[in-house]
Amino acid sequence: MKEFVISEAQVETAVLVGLITQTQDERKTNEYLDELAFLAETAGAVVVKRFTQKLPMANSVTYVGKGKLEEIKQYIHDEAEEEREIGMVIFDDELSAKQIRNIEAELKVKILDRTSLILDIFAMRAQTANAKTQVELAQYKYMLPRLQRLWTHLERQGGGSGSGKGGSVGLRGPGETQLEMDRRIILNRMSLLKNRLAEIDKQKATQRKNRGRLIRVALVGYTNVGKSTMMNLLSKSEVFAENKLFATLDTTVRKVIIDNLPFLLSDTVGFIRKLPTDLVDSFKSTLDEVREADLLLHVVDISHPGFEEQIEVVNKTLADIGSGGKPMILIFNKIDAYTYIKKAEDDLTPKTKENLTLEELMRTWMAKMEDSCLFVSARERINIDELKRVVYQKVKELHVQKYPYNDFLYQDYEE
Repeated sequence: MKEFVISEAQVETAVLVGLITQTQDERKTNEYLDELAFLAETAGAVVVKRFTQKLPMANSVTYVGKGKLEEIKQYIHDEAEEEREIGMVIFDDELSAKQIRNIEAELKVKILDRTSLILDIFAMRAQTANAKTQVELAQYKYMLPRLQRLWTHLERQGGGSGSGKGGSVGLRGPGETQLEMDRRIILNRMSLLKNRLAEIDKQKATQRKNRGRLIRVALVGYTNVGKSTMMNLLSKSEVFAENKLFATLDTTVRKVIIDNLPFLLSDTVGFIRKLPTDLVDSFKSTLDEVREADLLLHVVDISHPGFEEQIEVVNKTLADIGSGGKPMILIFNKIDAYTYIKKAEDDLTPKTKENLTLEELMRTWMAKMEDSCLFVSARERINIDELKRVVYQKVKELHVQKYPYNDFLYQDYEE
């Protein structure tokens, strides 16, 4: 009788590569690689090794220097000898077609950059037709300038236009012909997707017009800061929330009532450092919810060591999409997970951000932001009543300004 052995599906292993440059010190590079590792984990890979190199700027041919590339190659070879195959090498910046081609030729494994990894996660997360269309368009935009490397095995050497003026008549190889065909197919597909997105934009605009005289509030912030958990708390609904990057791709809009005041609350896609501009363009209809919002609730993960930089990234992205000057409440989430390093009594050096207690940090930010700053824990439901009170006051102010003849909402019938 035969025995059947059920083998587990092998998880793909990955190696990460980052650069320490003039504009990016070692601490920042390690933080970026932590985020890249989280992205890889979200995509379903396991990170087994990291490589970093100090360079003034990325090498235009191989991203890292020759010696470092040789070191990575040797590591992949040694792992293969021990029957631990390395599935891919992921680079922390966007790579050009030339860089990908040269690195692949040297390492002989799958090469990804930060952008292609983010696109892969977006493709995995996309649920609705809208999100799928937006992701597909972004993927084609990314693929178009990198098409050439797919057809190198069919190319022939030769330049010129074939017009007889110093050209190479008869040397236009099948690779180039295939390249032109692929480019045309992709351009046609992109045109079709853009038309489809234009139709979706019209539908979304109509939906937004039909929402009546209600103030619109949008949750914004870095990815994985707890926006969806906050949405579930305020709207008492079940929006998908998970400790993974980009758990939310589609904008969810819910009607929320605090006391006797109704308003619309939307949960939007999270932002991230080095977010590809193509992706921002493709997600125009999703980001329109942010553009048309009257009030932004900027959620921040205070337990993250680089939360201040994340705030900058979000503010810059908001400015890029034309939503920079909107009224905003800064909500520091995850206060239950906040930790600090206590300084020794004999240490006379100035305190750094890592040495501040939560109370000291609260005082600092509240002095800066006044009443537009809150510290909460959505998971542990700490200070949620205060959050509702502040949101109520802000929405009420905006409602009175926007709809001055609709103040019947605020009558206190108990009095």
